[in-house]
Amino acid sequence: MSTPDSERPAARRTTPAAVTPMAFAQVIVAAIRRRGLDPAGILRQAQITPSQLQKVEARISALQMEWLSGAAMQALDDEALGAYSRRLPWGSYGMLARASLSAPNLGVAVQRWCRHHGLLAEDLRLHLSVLGDTATISIEERPRHLALPEDAREFSLVHLLRNIHGLACWYVDSRIPLHEARFPFAAPAHATAYVHMFPGLHRFDATQAEIRFDARYLRLPLVRDEAALRLMLQRALPLTVLQYRRDRLLVQQVRQVLATQVGIAHEADGIAAHLNLSARTLHRQLKEEGASLQQLKDEVRSARARELLHRGAKPVKQVAAAVGFRNEKSFIRAFRGWTGTSPAQFRRRLQE
Repeated sequence: MSTPDSERPAARRTTPAAVTPMAFAQVIVAAIRRRGLDPAGILRQAQITPSQLQKVEARISALQMEWLSGAAMQALDDEALGAYSRRLPWGSYGMLARASLSAPNLGVAVQRWCRHHGLLAEDLRLHLSVLGDTATISIEERPRHLALPEDAREFSLVHLLRNIHGLACWYVDSRIPLHEARFPFAAPAHATAYVHMFPGLHRFDATQAEIRFDARYLRLPLVRDEAALRLMLQRALPLTVLQYRRDRLLVQQVRQVLATQVGIAHEADGIAAHLNLSARTLHRQLKEEGASLQQLKDEVRSARARELLHRGAKPVKQVAAAVGFRNEKSFIRAFRGWTGTSPAQFRRRLQE
């Protein structure tokens, strides 16, 4: 049975574009053949013909990748698809997810997951670190993993990072935008596919594989329980290929941009670009959170205006300009709407 729409990342209702590199399918098929198995039946399940498989520049859909990966994992009884020195039997990643389900917040859950993954796979280690307001999940490769063929090593690292990122989003029922993704290999021929796999900035030829995101997500409580986990595991692979629409920190992030990025604070396009979103997506996600850009702009402007009126002696005209108004009259009108009084009256009351 498939996971219902309410329990999985929202996908477009239109047919999704084929953006997954065929090179990844070739890595999976090579793992099947190394085990001495015939991949023909698995390829048929994924609706990939032998001639299509040979086209390095070709792409497959997320659904085809789900079918191919799932069938190969079960045939090999290995959820790592032959990337590690020992198999991860079918159900290993479900066990890892369950072991972290009781964590009080996402940070503890991710730390547990990384530690437990190291108990199953000695070929690499995952680490969670926080520096300032940035959280990083990094992969430390051991010699055996470094010795993999370049295409298999790339797929293994991508698969693992997307796995933990997708699970983290599912744990807190939120999109977790990535600030940056780094990879310790040269940009592959299919590098354009990384825009879809890891939305945000990318860096190749890095020292290690890692993803970076806002550390505030680590403080979010987990909202899933055992029943939700059982349901998710009936079709878990979409977690690694689909982007969540909902972002539980988006309102806070927009407030922060409005308060600190004065140069772009009055344009939806600028705010959206700063958050690696389109303006349309920004408006839609804010609406889903019960907010609007205008409402948040008013909140931030109001707070800033009151602070300037309270702490300084700037003329009202200068306060208006400082909070983003082109003229004093429109600022006074807006300020009355926010506070029920004019800026001058507000300042006088503070001085009484």
